[in-house]
Amino acid sequence: MKIAIAAIATATAIAVPVYAQEHQHQQMSGMAAMGADQPLKEVGQSAFAVIAEVTARLEADPATDWSKINIDALRNHLVDMDNVTLRSDVVSQPVPGGARFVVTSADPRVQASIGRMVRMHASMVGESDQKATVEDIANGVALTLTGADSRVAAQIRGLGFFGSLTQGVHHQRHHLAIAEGEMHH
Repeated sequence: MKIAIAAIATATAIAVPVYAQEHQHQQMSGMAAMGADQPLKEVGQSAFAVIAEVTARLEADPATDWSKINIDALRNHLVDMDNVTLRSDVVSQPVPGGARFVVTSADPRVQASIGRMVRMHASMVGESDQKATVEDIANGVALTLTGADSRVAAQIRGLGFFGSLTQGVHHQRHHLAIAEGEMHH
């Protein structure tokens, strides 16, 4: 009985590594075949993905003026987006026609990001049916968004500060313009 158990253990000890090697070889062959026909689509962290997408677009355009390109400015803007989205504190207050968003942070770096992001967003609100005003306050800014009718006011309140930042399809154009040196961060 002991001999049979030892024989099974030995056979298993030999078979598992052989199977693992064959399985690994099959996986590598599959990945090589996939790489040839289907390039990877995910480039990792989202800021990195934006930079990769913009870079690919610039490289694909033979008219790109590389002397004006500033990917570092785009990266700095993405840091600001991250700081405001994840590290700021927001208090919403309803006002006639919309809402006032008090956006603050105890961290001076986040405060700077808040100022840049909110002002930039407020300058783009003109593309919509909203009006934006920005007021400097201790540790941040206050953004007041109002609309011409009750539907827009309800939308502003429903979206809140963070939802309002996402409105419109200007972000992709905006990111490309920053990278191309057409907008200052």
